Amino acid sequence: MIRGMNHAVLYVRDAQRHKAFYEDVLGFRTIIDGPGPFVFMRAPASENHHDIAFFTIGSDVGDSTAGKSQVGMYHLAWEVATLTELDVMHARLVEAGALIGMSDHGANKSLYAVDPDGLEFEVMWLVPAEHWGDEEHVAIVRPLVLADEHDRFDASDTEGAHR
Repeated sequence: MIRGMNHAVLYVRDAQRHKAFYEDVLGFRTIIDGPGPFVFMRAPASENHHDIAFFTIGSDVGDSTAGKSQVGMYHLAWEVATLTELDVMHARLVEAGALIGMSDHGANKSLYAVDPDGLEFEVMWLVPAEHWGDEEHVAIVRPLVLADEHDRFDASDTEGAHR
């Protein structure tokens, strides 16, 4: 029986550029760096061998058209344990010029960003399940105001639903 997602592998223009971004902005650790055009990385609090791998395919390839003119994956979502950690990620994504949006989805609070090749990813905090209420079964997209969420959850140390 499947128990969850273990890792993702992305074809990118330059695995080393992604390695630097994931280390510097998201705090990932490099597990395997070649030999060859690939990098395997682990998220800071992960127990996986690796959570993501990047394979270089070259600088002359076009942008992904998934969701525009062909099927494909929309984004990956990385979870943080606390709302305070989401604040930290917000600041890091803004500083890197990678943040493209923020949404309150009821059961989770999400930051949307792009990697060096423009592939979208999400960093999210999963609200503790006892706070989901009727919003558990509704697709919600509201503007996210982090200060309001701190007021609601008094969350400097509130841990999300997976902790």
